[in-house]
Amino acid sequence: MRTFIRFLVVVLAGLALPAVAQQSVTLPGGASAVTETHGDWTVRCQVRQPEGRVGCLVQQEQVDNQSRQRLMAVEVVPSADGLLGTLILPFGLNLDQGVILSVDDGQALPTLRFRTCLPGGCMVALNFAADMVAALQGGAALKIAAIADGGAPTPFSVSLTGFASALARARELSN
Repeated sequence: MRTFIRFLVVVLAGLALPAVAQQSVTLPGGASAVTETHGDWTVRCQVRQPEGRVGCLVQQEQVDNQSRQRLMAVEVVPSADGLLGTLILPFGLNLDQGVILSVDDGQALPTLRFRTCLPGGCMVALNFAADMVAALQGGAALKIAAIADGGAPTPFSVSLTGFASALARARELSN
């Protein structure tokens, strides 16, 4: 599952990189990969071969402290005019209802539909325009409203602590 998600993000990153990033670039110290933590977010960058371009993603994963199983994850890559990515949520949600996102207590975005479910969870494609990126950078939490199979509201909350610096770093290393 992780391999598929990383493949999907790398493909999205390749589509999202601006023209300046199409040139061969390197990571700090000539490294082929870099992982950095910014608050609750992780930046992962890798030099892709054979073209030598750097692809970066910004991610947060939440796991259950006892079982160590992933509860949810969000991974995004910078695009020319926003962010592209994937939200991965657990099984047991009413897929027909989709999910509704908002930053803090702000205006909710239109309902997003689940794209598919794989052994690691159910995926929702993300495509954030510049105004949503600005809200994420200034917010405290990305709130995710979902409905469980039994009809009960099932909220998720993604901390935005460190998101702005993680995104800035991903953009810096991708250029």
